[in-house]
Amino acid sequence: MRHNVSGRKLNRTPAHRKALYRNLVTALFKNERITTTVPKAKEARSLAEKLITFAKAGDLHSRRQAARKIYEPGVLQKLFEEIGPRYTERPGGYTRIMRLGPRKGDNAELAILELVDGKAKPTVKDSAKRSRARRILKAEEKAEAKAALIEASQDVSAETVEETADETVEAAAETPIAEETDETATDVVDDVEKKED
Repeated sequence: MRHNVSGRKLNRTPAHRKALYRNLVTALFKNERITTTVPKAKEARSLAEKLITFAKAGDLHSRRQAARKIYEPGVLQKLFEEIGPRYTERPGGYTRIMRLGPRKGDNAELAILELVDGKAKPTVKDSAKRSRARRILKAEEKAEAKAALIEASQDVSAETVEETADETVEAAAETPIAEETDETATDVVDDVEKKED
């Protein structure tokens, strides 16, 4: 009987099993999404949750405890500087497991283990029909954007023509009238004559 014995053996020695979990968790934190079998994902999830809890604490002791499981310094830094602060308001459940179905080679059930609210995007290959429809949709969007740009440029050019016409009319209205210029010229002549006297 296996009373109070937790964890799966996964047909590996203890050292091999620990190395496997370390590698899975390191890859998870580096890529924020991994594909593996369901039992491995379930075991790696528990270790990942503990390490994220250490990263939320953020103190030196927690960093040293996490460094015992993650051997890559860059991944450890990412865990404490990006992933830990991301989940400060979340009390738990930092990862999710999504089942994919059986693997073709050995019929093992596959699953995706990913961080909740992560930045990794799923890579789904489109069928030929969907990719063709997507290309057509992009071409239509480009054509609409081009038409809108041409309309906007025509509107802008019409507005600028109207504005320049308005400015010329205003400038013409502000220029002094010929009578005013004549008066100023006579004033100048009178001043010159007074100085000569």
